[in-house]
Amino acid sequence: MGQHKKVRKAVFPVAGLGTRFLPATKAVPKEMLTVVDKPVIQYVVDEAMEAGIEHFVFVTGRSKHVIEDYFDIQFELEQTLRQRNKNAELSLLNGLLPKAGTASFTRQQEPLGLGHAVWCAREIVGDEPFALLLPDMVMRAEKGCMKGMIELYEHSGGNVIAVEECAPDQTHKYGIVGVGETIGSGFRITEMVEKPAKGTAPSNFFINGRYILQPEIFHILESQERGAGNEIQLTDGMLKLAQQQDFAGYHFRGQTFDCGAKDGFILANVAFALARADIRPTIEDGFKALVEALKS
Repeated sequence: MGQHKKVRKAVFPVAGLGTRFLPATKAVPKEMLTVVDKPVIQYVVDEAMEAGIEHFVFVTGRSKHVIEDYFDIQFELEQTLRQRNKNAELSLLNGLLPKAGTASFTRQQEPLGLGHAVWCAREIVGDEPFALLLPDMVMRAEKGCMKGMIELYEHSGGNVIAVEECAPDQTHKYGIVGVGETIGSGFRITEMVEKPAKGTAPSNFFINGRYILQPEIFHILESQERGAGNEIQLTDGMLKLAQQQDFAGYHFRGQTFDCGAKDGFILANVAFALARADIRPTIEDGFKALVEALKS
């Protein structure tokens, strides 16, 4: 096992407009929509915290100031809770916040794609490896996805991408990786193909929105030409980086909910609510009744 620079920082691209959730996202960032009683972004930050991330870098856009406010102390609220002896609520709020000075915010002035959003974090990340977590993807497992990725990174070094398996006839919907030799709890990635034509995918392992990347990606993204959608695509940058550095795949075995889509968001609310011991007893019968109604 070699020695590698520690992954201390995580980047969260939260500048998207959330048009699939209009009209709600006209006033509320999609990352602040709640799954049960926590904003989507909190679940992703919790995953990074579990993995030992020390510095949280949010790439925001106009009208996203509420995310910055959320990760700050609200004096009036805390004072009211103290006066009312709401100690449990106070502890809950304090436990969700990153430590003082460990959250940074930078702007993506134009919607030029994920690759551009990552590039906007370059001055804060600096010359060190970093985690990248797409905030739409909320995951649930005994061990957090990023924690498992960092464990693999400590063995493999280089770059790490989290992947999951999909049905072979669904590979044309995703970014797919080629599978090489085993490395620790993962495998060597031999290729990356964005939405391959049916019958041409190198495997059924798709990229699920979690990455550990080396800082050289910033130099590539700086001069990256626009790709699909006239945007700077992260996948294009990773393909160039893969010509110089190794990529490993971490096989995530858990549940992933795409909370950037209505169906994934609704399923996440159901799954996390049913997993809560304080909520399940009061809603389980109601869910069963709804399911039975669908059968009739």
